[in-house]
Amino acid sequence: MCMSTRRQRTRLTGRLLGAFAMTTTTALAVSPASAGPPTDWLVRPPAEMARADRSADGKEVVLHNGLIRRVWRLGPNAATVALDSLMTGASLLRTASPEGWVVINGAKVAVGGLVGQPERGYMLPEWIADMKADPDAFRFVDATNRPTAERFAWKRTGALPDVPWPPPGIAVHLRFAAPPSLPQGVEVVSHTEMYDAMPVTARWFTVRNGSKAPITLNAYSVEQLAAVEGESAVGDQGRWTYPPIYVAGDFMCGGDTAMNANKMARWVLDPAYTSQVNYTLTTPCVLECGPALGPDVTIPPGGSYDTHRAYELVLDSDDRERKGLAVRRMYRALAPWTADNPLMLHLTSVDPNVVKTAIDQAAEVGFEMVIFSFGSGLNMEDASEPNIKRFKEYADYAHSKGLRIGGYSLLASRSIGPDVDVVNPKTGKTDGAVFGYSPCLQSAWGRQYFEHVKAFLTGTGFDLLEHDGSYPGDVCASTMHIGHKGLDDSVQSQYALIQEFYHWCRSRGIYLNVPDWYMLQGSNKTGMGYREVNWSLPRARQIVLGRHNLYDGTWEKTPTMGWMFVPLVQYQGGGDAATIEPLKEHLDHYEAHLANNLGFGAQACYRGPRLFDAPQTKAVVRKWVAWFKEHRAILESDVIHLRRADGRDWDGILHVNPALPTKGLAMLYNPLTLAITREVALPLRYTGLAGKARVRVGTGRAATVKADASGAVRVKVTIPAQKAVWVTLE
Repeated sequence: MCMSTRRQRTRLTGRLLGAFAMTTTTALAVSPASAGPPTDWLVRPPAEMARADRSADGKEVVLHNGLIRRVWRLGPNAATVALDSLMTGASLLRTASPEGWVVINGAKVAVGGLVGQPERGYMLPEWIADMKADPDAFRFVDATNRPTAERFAWKRTGALPDVPWPPPGIAVHLRFAAPPSLPQGVEVVSHTEMYDAMPVTARWFTVRNGSKAPITLNAYSVEQLAAVEGESAVGDQGRWTYPPIYVAGDFMCGGDTAMNANKMARWVLDPAYTSQVNYTLTTPCVLECGPALGPDVTIPPGGSYDTHRAYELVLDSDDRERKGLAVRRMYRALAPWTADNPLMLHLTSVDPNVVKTAIDQAAEVGFEMVIFSFGSGLNMEDASEPNIKRFKEYADYAHSKGLRIGGYSLLASRSIGPDVDVVNPKTGKTDGAVFGYSPCLQSAWGRQYFEHVKAFLTGTGFDLLEHDGSYPGDVCASTMHIGHKGLDDSVQSQYALIQEFYHWCRSRGIYLNVPDWYMLQGSNKTGMGYREVNWSLPRARQIVLGRHNLYDGTWEKTPTMGWMFVPLVQYQGGGDAATIEPLKEHLDHYEAHLANNLGFGAQACYRGPRLFDAPQTKAVVRKWVAWFKEHRAILESDVIHLRRADGRDWDGILHVNPALPTKGLAMLYNPLTLAITREVALPLRYTGLAGKARVRVGTGRAATVKADASGAVRVKVTIPAQKAVWVTLE
């Protein structure tokens, strides 16, 4: 959305609820369109923007964008009474739901909600008029709406696409007053953002203390959605199918995937749903979104606290590829900095001669970033003037060559000392952390660490931080650390510190490589999904396993969200059989790594003291970098998975982007020692093409190929032994 359009949206929608556009009928009388939207939102963005309307009778607020719709009843208390998928025509809500709940001063209280629904398996519109307010819940006061607002500042760097920030949409804010059981003057504002062109909403609370005494927010859930169950079973299930809502959050850590890093969302039971099929009433069918521990934060009089956010993506299919495309589209919008995808050398030395040569080589072959790797000798915790001066000279030289430069720093997964490390509440000792031992970020040492690294980054002009051992969610039972009271506030206080630091980096254009799922807090990349010891295996095995990592890692990550690894020198072991140096002697394997990574649109940490050692090596690197940059736009677009590498036949993927002139690029690999000829089916659906496509194999002549009954074009391709070819679709 251009800025002028966004300003127009602000003028038209930044108004009080009483001025909302009126719909012609009550919201629940309008059934979801059974045929779905006129176009596939994953192929062409819908024309309809997100908007908030008031129903004609004034009793409901409707937030919708042509793909999904959420409806609130405003009286006698506010409650969600509909969540509809306009893509499939399905109603996803079975019971009127409060906004969530909070625990204040030890008392758990619902935020809004209605009671008295006669059946919890489904909801009829005529039941709502007879439902009552929960007298013990927060009471609805008023509502406002306005355009979405940025979560934190983002200074753009690199050649990023022209994407908006914040993602355009509309937010509805419902304000609630405390019930008699809590201090008067306490309020909860429930925020819901809905975005243009994707079935995604964000949910969070602001807790305000307008009373005369401090209050403690012990815990919260920003959602309590009684959803239609994803599966019904009379007996207990070992693993349940959940409702079609993918949930992420800005409290995610301690994992390399969205699933194992999720610290925000959980599906819980609804024992009051007594008509469910499950005999023991243990169907997980209520969505709650909040931390498992804490925040246990004290809010002073006149103060406020913003909770973490939950992002809810309504899925319209069980197909793995389509679900993955939807998740990737969400992350492209909510974390657009992840599209910044520089080619990077992981430099293993800080010796001036090695550094200068490496920078020169990177510039010569078209690399875009140099990173002082782990083990190089860089210490970002040393904010002394001589150390900053030394690395500023390197940074100035890299900048003179048009390169970005940065380095590695280790935070967690190490021990500093018994007065600093997190304390295990079970043992009372500094053991049992996620990575064995870890410093507490809210110790005096932890706070100094961030100040030292900030001073180093500012003083040197570094463009990147590779932050290893980022906070993984460790609890800390110490009562002696300066930044937290004890166990209950230890997780949220530590996370708040690293969150603030990453926001600081993002606002200054500092690139963040973080081996953890911090993308929604400002990080650019995490690992694509590899096991480090595999880079010590023999070279030939690394090539096929590398394509496993890339293929598997791009189901929920875009190619630009994950990094790979190339051991130019020995990494953890394996000796000469595992490494590429001398590069000219193993040029075929070096080229295979380049073809793997660049063909998937992903960047790797090419770790060593140099990028080439002979003219022929330089020529190969320059060739692949030039090819990547020629096709960069489509290579960094979404991946359709064709065939996973098994070492026995071809494998490959198809990049797709309906908005580009080149709407598809297939990368096909041959692991065999003989050339092969295969007919490969390339599906057109997500390219935006229909019926036919102009197909070009490599740099050959284009030919028009008609699609078959499945919507795919079939292309006969010869792939040389242990090489790759590409096919473009226009």
